[in-house]
Parts: sequence; structure tokens; C-alpha cells
Amino acid sequence: MNDVSPQVWAVDALGALAHETRLSVFRMLVQAGPDGLIAGAIAEKAGVPPSTMSHHLATLERAGLVQSERESRLIHYRTDYVAMRRLLAFLMQDCCNGAPEMCSDLLAQLHCDANA
Repeated sequence: MNDVSPQVWAVDALGALAHETRLSVFRMLVQAGPDGLIAGAIAEKAGVPPSTMSHHLATLERAGLVQSERESRLIHYRTDYVAMRRLLAFLMQDCCNGAPEMCSDLLAQLHCDANA
């Protein structure tokens, strides 16, 4: 990941997210937090056949947005929060063109509710 330019990496990451199922899965994993989810549960929640889900998860993993860990016969997937922050920082680094007040309320627009 460090051997490619930030822009090339961002294009790959955004390309992986540029599919309705993969975007939904990525958001699902973000919501799941650091514990993540097993592949079967992801497929079930997304209403996608396991073989198709494997393809989507592999695409997200190749893009560096999720990580997998084998636990016996199960594969556990988690968001790579460092990569997510890297992508968000890349998208926002030139924000505001010297006027940071333009972006100051960005975090206020997030609705982080543990009970949601």
C-alpha cells in the first residue's frame, strides 16, 4: 500500500466502494466496529449468496479497506479503520482552500448513536 501514490490508492479504494453491495457491506462492517462480522453473517444480512459475497469481500480486502482473519472454518472480516481514515483524509486534505471554517461542522453531521 505504501509503494503506490496516495491518489492511485484512493482511486482503487473508491473503485471498490463504487458498487452498491460493497458499499453496503463496508458500511455494515464500519457499524459492526472492531469486532467485525463473519462472512456468512455478512452475506445473510446483505441478502447475497455466499459465493458472490466472497467476491465482494475480496475486492474490499484487495483495496485495503477491510481485513480478514481465518478462525477455524470461518473467515472474520473487519474494517481497516486506519485505511478508512487515510481515505477520508485524502478526500478532505484540500478542503476549504485555506478557509477551514467551511468544513468545521463536518463531524457534527455524523450521527454516531450506539443504540441505532
